[in-house]
Amino acid sequence: MFMRKQKYVPFLMWLFPLLFFTYQFILRLWPSLMMQQIMQQFAIDATGFGLLAALYYYGYSWMQIPVAIMLDRLSARYVVFGCAVLCGVSMLVFSYTDNWYLACLSRFLVGIGSAVGFLGTSKVVSQWFPKDQYARMIGFSFTVGLMGAIYGGKPVSLLVDSYSWEKVAFTLGCISIALGVGAYLFLRSPGNSQTHSEPEPFKATHFKRLLSSPVIWLLAIGNFLMVGSLEGFADVWGVPYLMTSYDLNKGDAAQLVSCIFIGMLFGGPLLAGLSKRFGNYTVMSVCGVGMALAFIVLFLGIPFNWYGLAGLFLCVGVLCCYQVIVFAAGSELVNSQLLGVTIAFLNCVNMLGGSFFHTTIGFMMDAFWTGLMSDDGVRQYTMESYGIALMIIPLCALLGAAMIGFVGVSLRHNRFAILQDR
Repeated sequence: MFMRKQKYVPFLMWLFPLLFFTYQFILRLWPSLMMQQIMQQFAIDATGFGLLAALYYYGYSWMQIPVAIMLDRLSARYVVFGCAVLCGVSMLVFSYTDNWYLACLSRFLVGIGSAVGFLGTSKVVSQWFPKDQYARMIGFSFTVGLMGAIYGGKPVSLLVDSYSWEKVAFTLGCISIALGVGAYLFLRSPGNSQTHSEPEPFKATHFKRLLSSPVIWLLAIGNFLMVGSLEGFADVWGVPYLMTSYDLNKGDAAQLVSCIFIGMLFGGPLLAGLSKRFGNYTVMSVCGVGMALAFIVLFLGIPFNWYGLAGLFLCVGVLCCYQVIVFAAGSELVNSQLLGVTIAFLNCVNMLGGSFFHTTIGFMMDAFWTGLMSDDGVRQYTMESYGIALMIIPLCALLGAAMIGFVGVSLRHNRFAILQDR
């Protein structure tokens, strides 16, 4: 009986960081569901809203390596607890303040706290599960985590329609604090008698060596340019664009955008199989071109029905999983000593892409604003304003695809030195 209970302990430990990893997707997406209310509350335009959305990604990306170091030196129990509570308290502050600068700080802190989502889950998996189960458990973790993005949008939008956005933000903050307290009460590190595969600790010399590699920088920047489909459109601007261009209500628009995340559930295994046959860089380049074409078709104004849009976004979701291949390609460029810092660096630059797209799209929407105002004094943006501003997504995707293709060709001709074991 005791042995049977011990068998389920790793899954129980995995559950607590996994719940927060899933929940942070909701924290990441919720501003898109309250765009008009937030703009009215703080008297801001699209540029200001884009900056507010971008601050999450600044906090998230800049904390990737510090959080990884903390998880290496402290128990995951304390790090997950602290980060989840930080997210919750920041959401509570956001729900009560009408000060723009305090709201920006709160959103930035939510990004900092959310940085532990994937890293904390990865740490607990590495501690509690055998090495040969690590890849499978991380795959399960991503699948469950995406459920927060798939099923979180419409329920939150329905809550916003029924209650004030401040009450919804307050509730989200309380849930985050509860998840943190749960992790503190139940999450534990394995006993010393157990053997587990631990990742190589971060060292300054490792990071310095990584930053000296041109091929890693090119791979990271190519990835940065291609994240607009997910971090620019799906995370924030997709819902208001669909509401404006297709006259959809908020719930239906959120449900359509969630099709991108549903596509990602199937894209990982599919692209992994294709990359084994055609190569990582070929698959990533094709995904970049495919995403660009999908958004060009969307912005041409073709009258899609609901099912046509859902099918288009499912395809975009599949293509968005090129990011999984980026991490695989990065792992092949370095030795085991540099693997941890390489993944953290690539994810850091990846999330900075969200900051870039949100800020740039918001600025461009104001540049092409027609002067239309709502009765409550909030700027209203036309389908044309959205279309012009969002066109940066396919243009950058094409540039990123070209850069990734250049890396692949250069590696085949041995034009770059890679950081492998000597």
